[in-house]
Amino acid sequence: MKAVITVIGKDMVGILAKVSGACAEMNVNVIEVTQSILDGYFCMVMIVDISKMNAEMDVLNGKLKDAVPEMVVHLMHEDIFNAMHRI
Repeated sequence: MKAVITVIGKDMVGILAKVSGACAEMNVNVIEVTQSILDGYFCMVMIVDISKMNAEMDVLNGKLKDAVPEMVVHLMHEDIFNAMHRI
């Protein structure tokens, strides 16, 4: 099972470390990550493996938001993501 995490906001030091640290606390493995800085805004998309996660999705979502409260964070299960992007 996988999930998609997006993080957007003003660039600052340690965003990737904080988000990946929150994932590690929940036993969530980062599979892929892409990030860029666009005119001072940090944009990141992560694909994570949640098959061994030690809590529910809403707990992980709260941990991620707490890790970077100044950022906009979205967490979505891959099934929902795929259903939303089907034609």
